[in-house]
Amino acid sequence: MTHPTNPKKSLNTLRLEDPFLERERERYDNPLPSREFVMEILRRQGVPWSADQLASELGITEEESILFSRRLRAMERDGELIQNRRGDLCVVEKLDLIKGTVQGHPDGFGFLEPEDGSDSLFLSPREMQKALHGDRVMGREIGLDRRGRREGKIVEVLERTNTHIVGRLIIEHGIMMVVPENKRITQDILIPTGNEGAAKAGEVVNVKLIAQVARYSKPVGQVVEVLGQYSDPGMEIEIALRKHALPYEFPHDVETEAAKLPKKVLKVDFAGREDIRHLPLVTIDGETARDFDDAVYCEPQDGGYRLIVAIADVSHYVAPNSPLDKEAYNRGNSVYFPRRVIPMLPEELSNGLCSLNPQVERLCMVCDMQIGKLGGISQYRFYPAVMYSHARLTYDQVWDWLQHPENAEEYSHLLPQLNNLNSLFKVLLKARERRGAIDFETIETQMIFNENRKIERIVPTQRNDAHRIIEECMLAANVCTAGYLKHHKQTTLYRIHGGPTPEKLTALREFLSEFGLGLPGGDTPQAKDYARLLQQIKPRPDVQLLQTVMLRSLQQAIYSPDNVGHFGLAYEHYTHFTSPIRRYPDLLIHRAIKAALTGDKYNPGNWQALGAHCSMTERRADEATRDVESWLKCFYMQDHVGEIFHGTISAVTGFGLFVALDELFVEGLIHISELGSDYFHYDKARHQMLGERTGARFRLGDRLEVKVVKVSLDTSQIDFQLVESGHSGRKSTRGQSKSTQNAPQTTPKAIKTPAKSSAGKKPAKKTHTRVKSTPEKPDNKPRKRKQGH
Repeated sequence: MTHPTNPKKSLNTLRLEDPFLERERERYDNPLPSREFVMEILRRQGVPWSADQLASELGITEEESILFSRRLRAMERDGELIQNRRGDLCVVEKLDLIKGTVQGHPDGFGFLEPEDGSDSLFLSPREMQKALHGDRVMGREIGLDRRGRREGKIVEVLERTNTHIVGRLIIEHGIMMVVPENKRITQDILIPTGNEGAAKAGEVVNVKLIAQVARYSKPVGQVVEVLGQYSDPGMEIEIALRKHALPYEFPHDVETEAAKLPKKVLKVDFAGREDIRHLPLVTIDGETARDFDDAVYCEPQDGGYRLIVAIADVSHYVAPNSPLDKEAYNRGNSVYFPRRVIPMLPEELSNGLCSLNPQVERLCMVCDMQIGKLGGISQYRFYPAVMYSHARLTYDQVWDWLQHPENAEEYSHLLPQLNNLNSLFKVLLKARERRGAIDFETIETQMIFNENRKIERIVPTQRNDAHRIIEECMLAANVCTAGYLKHHKQTTLYRIHGGPTPEKLTALREFLSEFGLGLPGGDTPQAKDYARLLQQIKPRPDVQLLQTVMLRSLQQAIYSPDNVGHFGLAYEHYTHFTSPIRRYPDLLIHRAIKAALTGDKYNPGNWQALGAHCSMTERRADEATRDVESWLKCFYMQDHVGEIFHGTISAVTGFGLFVALDELFVEGLIHISELGSDYFHYDKARHQMLGERTGARFRLGDRLEVKVVKVSLDTSQIDFQLVESGHSGRKSTRGQSKSTQNAPQTTPKAIKTPAKSSAGKKPAKKTHTRVKSTPEKPDNKPRKRKQGH
């Protein structure tokens, strides 16, 4: 870059026009032209400019040259500028380019997901040779593909997000390569001789990319870690951690900061806090829980109830921009795997100083509510406090004592307040019904492991009213939090859940019409319309089919500063306040409340970006846990190959049917080629596969008899085959009923008409949802598999 001697305008004249000059002066001793001003200058010119021309126009001195070059490169990485073939700088928005993220597909093609939320662009396998799944790119729409989809071309890769990749090392014809565990990355990683370290063929390794993928070359890597064999205990978690780039080791500065924290609450920290140690607050959680975010207390008052929800005051110990805070942001949330937890905060905090353990003093943030006899919250207030948990109770204990008070024994003194909580719960439950919140019925499962850390069996978990008591208490506190911050005009992260999109709403109504059903509410149905329909279909034998389709018509709940309300819970405003130990958004909310209490505003930065990041880490955790559970179930099903089971179609796709087995709570695939001698066509709107010649129909919720024919640990896939007439394979009696054992043998089996999709029998409840467009669970206190941190 050359430096000007006679710029068109003097330095002082032009750069003093920068509207963000004062901001730059606050940040830097020698302020450069702001990004916004650089963009304005380039827009004024109306043509691409070289970096030298731009520097000359802005009077960039020799001393400023290196820093200015860095600023331009950063603007290129962020997709604001791009260099054309001549090396001139172009304003991206004038080139009709689209900035987005590459989403790979196991079959080799991919999609460009624009950052502005517009429709995705199809990327051909040829285009996918330029980038890997997850890379941020600039693309251009080039027309429509043969299927009528918008097709894109990758113009430039802005950011290579894959620096390390986990996979299996293989050797073919003397060439070493790693096959990525992430099937969305379809390019194998070449490993030059000498870069394999101590790894042997067949082992799972972690490789560092030393050369990225290019149009005519594969990515090249170096083995930096040998994880072991697929069958090694705990390998599925080690793979998931690396595959999804989950932070699982705390940096040294984080551990150092955590180690300096006191082991117990200091008296000096009581200053400015209300003392509520006399109140018999208790925690109620699952059997294996070790991090206790919330404690509750309830008493009758003025014809209604006083409800206190005390939440661990994590914000007192985790200061903004501290090492602890930066790592908590990076993780976003705790991740609960079967038998292992990756906490958001170090154990000194998550299980110690912040956890509301019994018989110890703890700092907390309190939501103190007055609730009327009809369930309305008449008033509330927030305040920092010091508390003392009088007992660590479990859901099963509380439910047992509420039914059989004589079993409480040493905890009998707590029974009055537990009865108060139960009475309040019944009031809140009626208010919930009047509000019209959606309550889908689902079954959650728990894996029981043997001494070798492998699944022994999978059992359904039973939810009782003790779970729901805590859920309703947390809902009330979260609603008050959102209302409080809104009243104080404090920007914050809401937990939002939009209603169905017009496209999904149309598809749902078309599907329901085949069953003589309708969803009221016109173009903008409300949660109460869904709730009424759910009540209407409850007696039907095909209720599970209808409920599943309704569930999939809804969007996914996310974090955002733009409050659109929470559709599923039927709240105009809602946020997350109750779990700051394991959710970063809750920690931000606590800081915002404290700021509002003192008349200040809390501004951690770009709230929109914070919401997007926290939503991403939540999805990342879900995907990682799903991968681990799928692998464990595959390992479990290896002993059942050749056996026959009954199940329910849980998903219909263009390549086949997913079937959930009745008793094992495991899902597998019947490939489209296994459906019979016919051409089968996928009908997305009707959630079915239809035979062209035979008219054989396979629809979501249909009952089938299947044989386990293959289990692949490499792909975490279980393959089923339809059981046909005269089949003589080995049978299991699990999941079989007399009615299905004696049913007429047809090929294919159990094809139903829409009105009799389950042959008069209520199908098994769905245990897996393969589509992510679901609302969060109404309890908003997600099930925590706390086997220990």
